[in-house]
Amino acid sequence: MSAHCQLTGAQPEFGNTISHSHRRTPRRFDPNIQRKRYWLPSEGRYVRLTLSARAIKTVDSIGIEAAVARVRARGGKV
Repeated sequence: MSAHCQLTGAQPEFGNTISHSHRRTPRRFDPNIQRKRYWLPSEGRYVRLTLSARAIKTVDSIGIEAAVARVRARGGKV
Protein backbone atom coordinates (compact mmCIF):
# COMPACT_ATOMS: atom_id res chain seq x y z
CA MET A 1 0.00 0.00 0.00
CA SER A 2 1.37 3.37 -1.01
CA ALA A 3 1.83 5.85 1.84
CA HIS A 4 -0.14 8.50 -0.03
CA CYS A 5 -3.50 10.08 0.86
CA GLN A 6 -5.97 10.42 -2.01
CA LEU A 7 -7.78 13.39 -0.44
CA THR A 8 -5.06 15.57 1.08
CA GLY A 9 -2.05 14.34 -0.88
CA ALA A 10 -0.11 13.63 2.33
CA GLN A 11 2.96 11.53 1.63
CA PRO A 12 6.15 10.57 3.47
CA GLU A 13 8.55 13.29 4.53
CA PHE A 14 12.22 12.73 5.19
CA GLY A 15 14.51 13.97 7.94
CA ASN A 16 17.10 12.82 10.40
CA THR A 17 17.10 10.98 13.69
CA ILE A 18 19.46 12.83 15.99
CA SER A 19 21.04 10.76 18.74
CA HIS A 20 22.23 11.95 22.14
CA SER A 21 25.73 12.38 20.68
CA HIS A 22 24.15 14.42 17.86
CA ARG A 23 24.91 11.88 15.13
CA ARG A 24 22.39 12.10 12.32
CA THR A 25 20.89 9.13 10.51
CA PRO A 26 18.23 9.34 7.82
CA ARG A 27 14.65 8.49 8.70
CA ARG A 28 11.20 8.68 7.16
CA PHE A 29 8.04 10.25 8.62
CA ASP A 30 5.05 8.29 7.26
CA PRO A 31 1.50 9.68 7.40
CA ASN A 32 -1.10 7.57 9.22
CA ILE A 33 -2.65 5.95 6.13
CA GLN A 34 -5.80 3.83 6.38
CA ARG A 35 -7.95 2.11 3.75
CA LYS A 36 -11.60 2.95 4.35
CA ARG A 37 -14.78 1.94 2.54
CA TYR A 38 -17.64 4.43 2.15
CA TRP A 39 -21.11 4.10 0.67
CA LEU A 40 -21.55 6.56 -2.20
CA PRO A 41 -25.32 7.10 -2.54
CA SER A 42 -25.18 9.06 -5.81
CA GLU A 43 -23.56 6.11 -7.61
CA GLY A 44 -25.22 3.37 -5.55
CA ARG A 45 -21.93 1.65 -4.72
CA TYR A 46 -19.13 1.46 -2.19
CA VAL A 47 -15.83 3.23 -2.80
CA ARG A 48 -12.59 2.29 -1.10
CA LEU A 49 -10.28 5.23 -0.40
CA THR A 50 -6.73 5.37 0.91
CA LEU A 51 -6.87 8.21 3.44
CA SER A 52 -4.78 9.70 6.21
CA ALA A 53 -6.33 9.89 9.67
CA ARG A 54 -6.74 13.66 9.22
CA ALA A 55 -8.54 13.10 5.89
CA ILE A 56 -10.97 10.66 7.54
CA LYS A 57 -11.98 13.46 9.91
CA THR A 58 -12.37 15.77 6.91
CA VAL A 59 -14.70 13.28 5.21
CA ASP A 60 -16.74 13.09 8.43
CA SER A 61 -17.21 16.87 8.40
CA ILE A 62 -17.72 17.64 4.67
CA GLY A 63 -19.41 14.38 3.63
CA ILE A 64 -18.38 11.63 1.25
CA GLU A 65 -19.88 13.26 -1.86
CA ALA A 66 -17.79 16.43 -1.45
CA ALA A 67 -14.72 14.37 -0.57
CA VAL A 68 -15.03 12.22 -3.71
CA ALA A 69 -15.46 15.42 -5.76
CA ARG A 70 -12.18 16.72 -4.29
CA VAL A 71 -10.37 13.45 -5.03
CA ARG A 72 -11.57 13.57 -8.63
CA ALA A 73 -10.58 17.26 -8.92
CA ARG A 74 -7.05 16.25 -7.89
CA GLY A 75 -7.07 13.75 -10.77
CA GLY A 76 -7.58 10.69 -8.58
CA LYS A 77 -9.50 7.62 -9.63
CA VAL A 78 -12.44 6.57 -7.45
